Amino acid sequence: MSDYSESSDISDDEMPKEYISDPRRAAVKRIEARRGFQTHLVAYIAVNILLTGIWAVSSSGSFFWPIFVMLGWGVGLVMNAWTVYGRKPITDADIEREMDRG
Repeated sequence: MSDYSESSDISDDEMPKEYISDPRRAAVKRIEARRGFQTHLVAYIAVNILLTGIWAVSSSGSFFWPIFVMLGWGVGLVMNAWTVYGRKPITDADIEREMDRG
């Protein structure tokens, strides 16, 4: 396993500034985050198809209980998507501004 993969669990707040500033490492981190989200999405779809199938076979016509899993897990999936695709990367200006705030 490469040294890039081993450090993918570290948040930007915990990383040394030189790690964030290295364009190659930052790119690898973004690729790993996208792949992680895609894995999360596939698992979400597969599990919810399975649960809907179980509901359809065992209790079709009754309350659609898989909605609780879909909504609960869906919130986590949306937050993961926001982290991967919606957040701007930390810049040197952001770091300087935060340091000035004290």
